[in-house]
Amino acid sequence: MLGSTPGWPAVLADGPVLLRPYKRGDGRSWSEVRIANQEWLAPWESAPPGPWSEMNSTRAYSYVYSDMKRAARRGDSMPFAVCLREDDGSERLVGHVNLGNIVRRAFSSAYAGYWVDHRVAGRGVIPTALALAVDHAFGPGGLHRIEVNIRPENRPSRRVVEKLGFREEAYHQRYMHIDGGWRDHLGYALTSEEVAAEGGLMARWRRVRA
Repeated sequence: MLGSTPGWPAVLADGPVLLRPYKRGDGRSWSEVRIANQEWLAPWESAPPGPWSEMNSTRAYSYVYSDMKRAARRGDSMPFAVCLREDDGSERLVGHVNLGNIVRRAFSSAYAGYWVDHRVAGRGVIPTALALAVDHAFGPGGLHRIEVNIRPENRPSRRVVEKLGFREEAYHQRYMHIDGGWRDHLGYALTSEEVAAEGGLMARWRRVRA
């Protein structure tokens, strides 16, 4: 995906965790992991009506990929496929991180969203991926503030940002239509100054894990 966004496209890595732009050929892997994670993901995502298997099929991926590509080219987002590098050098798609709704100039902000395959949850994959993406956003991406909004009931997702030291700063009533209703969300945020003295968010995360 070629784009006009500062710092995009980009490939980021730490250990076995790899972030890269999506490829047209990711359809089968994306569909497999999404369908395998219906119960894990569906309650927390806003999605068009229709069966999960259809909304996450290889055919659906072609539309998702085109939308991500257009948004990246406009400079509105930085969508990363999250992969794990295996011992044989292959990559396994296990999640997603997106820096979306990017606004430049005086605001210089974005919203972060993410999901991960439940089969690798609890191994630090998504905290690592989000830390990599945020450091990139604050560096080559030229952004100043990253926000994450999460349903209060979504404890696994909240643990990700809390481990990384995001501030909880807002309660948004009836914020987004998800799972048949308008759902409240907690707002978390982080600015570049908050992690600069620590050498970045990845440096903070490494200290937390240690």
